[in-house]
Amino acid sequence: MSHYQTQNYGKLNEFDKYIFAPEGTPISIPGKLFIGEQLGLTSMEISINKDVPGTAMPFFHRHNDNEETYIFIGGKGEMVIDGERFDVEEGSIVSVQPEADRSWRNTGDKDLYYIVVQASKKSLKASGLNDGEITETPVPWG
Repeated sequence: MSHYQTQNYGKLNEFDKYIFAPEGTPISIPGKLFIGEQLGLTSMEISINKDVPGTAMPFFHRHNDNEETYIFIGGKGEMVIDGERFDVEEGSIVSVQPEADRSWRNTGDKDLYYIVVQASKKSLKASGLNDGEITETPVPWG
């Protein structure tokens, strides 16, 4: 039995080939790929996103249970959370509680890239060294 999954989804600049279009809704968002189910995740959802210049999330949304963390890895944009507007760019990390109303847009002249991690609020049991342990397995590189 394997204790890991691996996938390769291609280069970030080609991510507009992925389209998030939930069945039965009018939503169609190019450049958004949810990977939780494909990787067999059971405690979180992750999406990898590319917004081309001049595009925006076409609606505001909130969650019932999941907090989200947006990790911006390229480009420039703007978020609006609960009516508050602020800039984001490569290196920005934004944590959003489930009940917050949120949307964003690409304000730059290059693609905006970001990863969103969703997890159920207050579900983390331990983190970092409180959850991990060093094993005796020798590393093959040295």
